[in-house]
Amino acid sequence: MTVSPLPRDGATLSGRDRKGRTLRIARHAATERVVLSVWQDGTCLATVRLAPGDVADLVSQLSRTLVPPDDGRPEAMIN
Repeated sequence: MTVSPLPRDGATLSGRDRKGRTLRIARHAATERVVLSVWQDGTCLATVRLAPGDVADLVSQLSRTLVPPDDGRPEAMIN
């Protein structure tokens, strides 16, 4: 696979687990899709094409992973 340029209309995030691993986020206006692609150095390993509604769901799910579940106990009681 050839190396494609970094997204002009998007972003690139570096992975923390492996050197050279990145997540590219690109908006494709012509197809009304946001493309997430996982790269290792210059090789694309996988892509996912999301519709606008899917992006909102993704952001919601990502946000949920950052918030610990509320189990009803006061915060001071949690160890």
